[in-house]
Amino acid sequence: MQLTSQEAQINASAADVFTFLSDCQNIIHLLPQDKISDWKATTDDCSFKVQKMATIPLVVTERIQDSAIKMVSGDGAPFPFTLDLIIESVNDASCKGHLEFNGEVNTFLKMMIEKPMGNLFDYMSHKLQKQFEN
Repeated sequence: MQLTSQEAQINASAADVFTFLSDCQNIIHLLPQDKISDWKATTDDCSFKVQKMATIPLVVTERIQDSAIKMVSGDGAPFPFTLDLIIESVNDASCKGHLEFNGEVNTFLKMMIEKPMGNLFDYMSHKLQKQFEN
């Protein structure tokens, strides 16, 4: 199952957004606080429980300077997946960003999670944009 979030127009340089996203401890700022619990994070990984769902562990596997943070599911994930945080520079003061998810799920699970996960990634994209508004 592949999902791509809505694209966010961000009023910050690609370098600033990359720095923010490079620290997994900042992912909390992109999540709906009323729908998550059990938040844990270090610079290189984080995990949280989504309301009425499983615990989602994320581990950074690669940081591509000013353009992407690549993550994979950690131990205890309900299924294997990748999540890429993509940044595209527009000019010195702005960039675009979105999330790309690829998960190995069966048809039944896909029907259950596709819409809520799509909504979550769109929410995260929107919150990233809001994070850099003045």
